[in-house]
Amino acid sequence: MPIIYGHRGAKGEAPENTLFSFQHCLAQGVTHCELDLRLAQDGVLMVFHDATLKRTTGQTGTLAAKPSTELSQLDASANFNRAYPQAAKPPYCPIPTLEQLFQQCAFEHWQLEIKGVARAQAKATVLAVKNLVERYQLTERVTLTSASHQVLHAAMQWAPELSRGCVVEWRWQDPLAIAKRYNCELLALNWKLCTSRLVERSKAKGLHLSLWTVNEPKQMLRLAHMGVDSLITDFPGLASATLGSR
Repeated sequence: MPIIYGHRGAKGEAPENTLFSFQHCLAQGVTHCELDLRLAQDGVLMVFHDATLKRTTGQTGTLAAKPSTELSQLDASANFNRAYPQAAKPPYCPIPTLEQLFQQCAFEHWQLEIKGVARAQAKATVLAVKNLVERYQLTERVTLTSASHQVLHAAMQWAPELSRGCVVEWRWQDPLAIAKRYNCELLALNWKLCTSRLVERSKAKGLHLSLWTVNEPKQMLRLAHMGVDSLITDFPGLASATLGSR
């Protein structure tokens, strides 16, 4: 059976990319997670998906324009709690830093996705990840991933000791060529692009094939039978019940 990764912690069961979401993921017996990283104005790594704050916090502006001290006061559960009042707990979930998650969540493996940024910012973000991972001695438990070629290039240059993974979303892209170009060990692929042939080719090249975002039990079982290495899901509790805890 494939390994289960909680997408942004447990995006479908809790406010995404919050400490509560990652703790909820662990509580389901799922010990692997995927999350998104952006640099705050003061260079602190924040766990956040969008460039702007509006969707999850209801606030205006961009994350990169604010210091981490201000970002850590924003409620990242506001819109989730309004959309899913029956699951609205806890009532307040601040945006966490990556360091806070490293301190409070004992995951066996982390997929750390750096969102697309300019070249200079790519280097700064990669170095920030490298330094934090080394400080917490998590080098063997982390894969740095990105859809950005600039980020992957920066990772090769500035953090070659970290495992790399390319995120591929569209059919016109050549996933295996991208993985080879940046010497990736993991291919994070849109599940809709997965074929039996791609699974075979990935295995032949020694690539870990991780599919996102897989939320339906039928999809989980079909892809598991195809032999993929891992599934990234918004519903780690559901995936655990469907496939068994991994």
